Amino acid sequence: MKHQLNLGDLEAQTAIQAIHQALVHRNQSAVIAVADSHGDLLALRRMDGAGLPSIQVATNKAYTAARLGEVTGDTGKASVTQGWSFSDYGELKYVGWDGGVPVWHQGQVVGAVAVSGLRPEEDRDLAEIGIQKHLEVEVLA
Repeated sequence: MKHQLNLGDLEAQTAIQAIHQALVHRNQSAVIAVADSHGDLLALRRMDGAGLPSIQVATNKAYTAARLGEVTGDTGKASVTQGWSFSDYGELKYVGWDGGVPVWHQGQVVGAVAVSGLRPEEDRDLAEIGIQKHLEVEVLA
């Protein structure tokens, strides 16, 4: 029997708070999503001023990163250079925009953190801040 580790509410709230603090410090706003190892949403925070489309985009970034175990921007770049489409997976929630980062612990994906609403590299940087500095997990980005 396989035992699957998952992020929980405490880890999700810790990541969201770290990212929120970074955004406030930068005088920016965004949507922050945290998913479990299956890509299902654990927590979501939409800051004042963040665009409504970013809600679904952040949710889908977290889903994609958790399900594929890869940084979403890297997967998106690979789809372009290798000539395949996300529709090949048969799952319409997969996205290739940067900002979704898987969370690894003891060699397995335990969830993902995602940010949407800023430039792609900023979204990714913020997601990594939520993971690296505040969760006792590995970042394989």
